[in-house]
Amino acid sequence: MSSELSRRGFLIQGAALGGSLLLGGGLLTACSDQKAASSTYTRSTTPRHGGRLRMGIIDGSKAGDLDAHKPTTSSAIIRGFALYSKLWEWGEHMTPDLALAEEVEVNDDATLWTIRLKKDLEFHHGKTITADDLIYSTRRLSDPELASPYLGYVKWIDRDNLVKLDERTVQIPIRGGSGLLSLPDAWVNFGGIVPVDYHPVTNPVGAGPFKLKEFVPGQRSVFTRFENFYKSGQPYPDELEIIDFKDEYARISALLSGQIDMANGVAPEQVTALKNNQAIQVITNQTHGFQSIDLNLSVEPFKDDRVRQAFRLMIDRQEVIDRALAGQGRIANDIYSPLDPTFNHGIAQRPYDPEQARALIKQAGYEGLTVELTVGPGLSAVAGGSPVAQVFAAQAKKAGVNIKINQVDAATFGGPKRTDWQLSTNSRLGGEFLHTAASVDSFLSSANKTHFHDERFDTLFRQAISTKSLEKRTPLVHEAQQIQHDKGGLIIWAYVNTLDLASNAVGGLQAERSHFPTWRFDKLWLNQAV
Repeated sequence: MSSELSRRGFLIQGAALGGSLLLGGGLLTACSDQKAASSTYTRSTTPRHGGRLRMGIIDGSKAGDLDAHKPTTSSAIIRGFALYSKLWEWGEHMTPDLALAEEVEVNDDATLWTIRLKKDLEFHHGKTITADDLIYSTRRLSDPELASPYLGYVKWIDRDNLVKLDERTVQIPIRGGSGLLSLPDAWVNFGGIVPVDYHPVTNPVGAGPFKLKEFVPGQRSVFTRFENFYKSGQPYPDELEIIDFKDEYARISALLSGQIDMANGVAPEQVTALKNNQAIQVITNQTHGFQSIDLNLSVEPFKDDRVRQAFRLMIDRQEVIDRALAGQGRIANDIYSPLDPTFNHGIAQRPYDPEQARALIKQAGYEGLTVELTVGPGLSAVAGGSPVAQVFAAQAKKAGVNIKINQVDAATFGGPKRTDWQLSTNSRLGGEFLHTAASVDSFLSSANKTHFHDERFDTLFRQAISTKSLEKRTPLVHEAQQIQHDKGGLIIWAYVNTLDLASNAVGGLQAERSHFPTWRFDKLWLNQAV
């Protein structure tokens, strides 16, 4: 571990423990007493039309895009929430609720979906949304030649056998020998419905709350209100501006000086110095997104179940939450999706027991073990950075294990080598069990960093994703989660709070169990300045 990484880890842990942020020339300490803008606002629960809502995001990539089905960065996904509407949208508890779809039927084994659009839906350029547009969007989303990074979520759609039943109704069959009950979850973020003449560069038309006015990759995007949005009377602002920032310090400074109105997904250590600022709204969302340390079960020493169990026992989860997340999280138990109605709450919480961990390591023949933990760029634990690694490495020493920290850049961390590392950090959005398993550690996952494979788990998952009945599906998921808890490769140490900041100019913003309060551009408004 380099001295620079050690120094940074110390600084960030100090901030997480409640001190002023020591980085960025003391920016946050200096700014924490400033007002967010020169004006004060009358906060109201009544929506108000007018004005330009300004959101600051972290990106700065000059390769930004507007593709509804192939967003290449998180900022592109955020822009998609303004431009595009989907069949479903995330509810406040991170469940898919009907949006453009009026009615959805799925057969008992989830191999055939029948989707009916709402009446009189319209695109930004005035065209009525029909079944033809739904078929076009479905085929484009699931097209291997598009090479969307999210193809894995919907690749089991039988795109060559979609059936138009009438002008508003389409049947979507599922191929591959099993159902796809997780289809709504898979569709929400990346499944914008677009017209048959759509092009992401020359004709980026959707049915979202805002129409595109200007887009400068790496700098900003400006949108105007869509008068015929399917939610009557919404959105409320006349314009929406999304401004790109290259670093968090510039973004926070812009919020405090009134240059932007809100900032999404702010790291916990950044919020600490602002919690008493009366001009700033701090929105704490208790999501079921999770932080994990991923064990590669295809390499030594993690092929040995005793070593896997030891690593789960040697982590003091509460200490990592307190020091790496500034307390903004809840202890997790190595399984995901706690808000899913099928979640197995009967599995006992795994304890912190470094002595038992040491004994298991010795029993497995790995006394004096050294492993390498690969972490992402930056200091933020939320982004997979070094704070988690620093704390866990110190804890592992109590079990006789030496952890070498390998910090890599963003391109490397998300690149082809991400499934090769011996040990690595990870961060995932919360979601229902079937969708999360499909993307994380089931046989459907194309990015299974743990290389977890279990014949019984695969059987249970295949049955569960093909079982519409909650009563019949629940025991399948319970058994599958027990296998994950006993044999899997995920050390899920926390369910993480997502923190958003906004000036008092913003109305309609409230805490959710989802990650997206600041992305709900259709429901936010600007309060009256006094």
